[in-house]
Parts: sequence; structure tokens; C-alpha cells
Amino acid sequence: MTLEYTSSELMAVAGARELKDGQIVAVGLGLPVVAAFLAKLTHAPNMTILFELGIIDPEPIETGVGLADPRVWYRSKVMSSFVDILGAIAHKGRVDVGFLGGLEVDVYGNINTTLVGDPRGKFRHMTGSGGANDIASSARQTILIMRHEARKLKQAVSFITSPGYLSGGDSRMRAGLLGGPSRVITDKAIFGFDPTTKQMTLLSIHPNTTREEVLANMSFTPIVPEHVPFTDPPTAEQLRLIRERIDPERMYLG
Repeated sequence: MTLEYTSSELMAVAGARELKDGQIVAVGLGLPVVAAFLAKLTHAPNMTILFELGIIDPEPIETGVGLADPRVWYRSKVMSSFVDILGAIAHKGRVDVGFLGGLEVDVYGNINTTLVGDPRGKFRHMTGSGGANDIASSARQTILIMRHEARKLKQAVSFITSPGYLSGGDSRMRAGLLGGPSRVITDKAIFGFDPTTKQMTLLSIHPNTTREEVLANMSFTPIVPEHVPFTDPPTAEQLRLIRERIDPERMYLG
């Protein structure tokens, strides 16, 4: 039997698969929330979830309307502050994975959530960093999840809100930053980064999507191996958990 699923559900499942049991994961708003709780309910029960505003390991009773909604904080192990999460945990290199969203990402994994347009002319300010810069700068690895569009996948972002590998090579290390991006998950594909050049590399293509479609909707050409597999689809149990327990109101899944 072929399961029916949406691109958002596949993105959340792909994100969950990147998380490991026992990791400390700083989770941003949106699909990272769905992915993190899916991992926690399946293969990573001992994973620790952090929300930047001061919440550790909650058990939400409802999806809520954002991470500041107290319904999402239910049964938290810790209810503290930005200072503790970002200062006492993230800045000390204790976060294994930073799981973020973004408006734009470039070939080196630099993330923009600050402005869209040309900084020298017409542009529009967006939400900005929040704790994303701290997390992307300090986490041992960063996962980004976003829609696959040429205007979002840029050769160079309009503004570096959260650093990836900066200009490639060892530039991130020379800047004194820990870790770096490990995955970019879109609604068409999954990307990693070349160990030497730090350029984005195509790892898998989602079912019902072609290589040509992936590349046509990017403003740069990533590294493309000779053989690129298809992304594994969600299982029936993963879809049940997403739809019945994690986001039944489709707050994040749309």
C-alpha cells in the first residue's frame, strides 16, 4: 500500500531521522518542532529538547501558537531564561544540534532571517535573529529546514544572520566558530556539505521529484554526485504520530 503524505510531513520526518538518541537539540519554531518531537517519540527517547526562551524537555498538551505559548511548556524539566539556554548551554558548546528555519541559505550554509532584497537599495526587514545566531555559531552541527525555491537558495544571501561556513574552506574555523551546518532539508531534496570546500552537496532527492527539478529551483549549482538516491518516505507510524499527537491542528504542517 502506498502511503499518502505531504511535502511538509516528509520534511519533518527527514529532519527527525537526522537526530540521535542522547543528543542535546536546540529547536527553532516551525517544522523543527515537529521533527524534534517525532524523534523523541520514536528512536531518540533520551534526546534533550531546548527552546531558546528557557524551556527544556517539555511535553506539550497542545501544539500552541508558538514556543512562547505556555501550553507548549507543559511538564518541562526546566523553565528558565534565554540567558541559561544561550549563555550557560549554547555558548559553552553543549548543544549537539541546532535545528533552524530560514528565509534564505547560500552555497556555504549561511542563513538569512534579517532582510530580503538588496541592502544597497530596496529591501524589507524580517524577524531577525532571535537566538538563531547564537545557536548557529555555537552548536556542534546545524540543520536547516526550508522551502525549495530559487529565491531562497542563493549563491550569496542578502544578509548573514546566522553563520554557516562563511566563505567556505576553513573560514568558519578561522573565525573561531564551532561546528557548522550539516544538512539543509527542503521540500524537494536533502543536502549536506563537502568536507573540504564546505559547499552544499546534493544527498537525496524526494520521491516524485527529479534531479532537473531540484537544480532548476536553485540560484546556484550544488555539488551533485554521480548517484543520488531517493529520500525514504515516511512510515505509517511516523505519519500517525505527526497527525494525531504532535501537530493535529496543522499549526506547523499547514
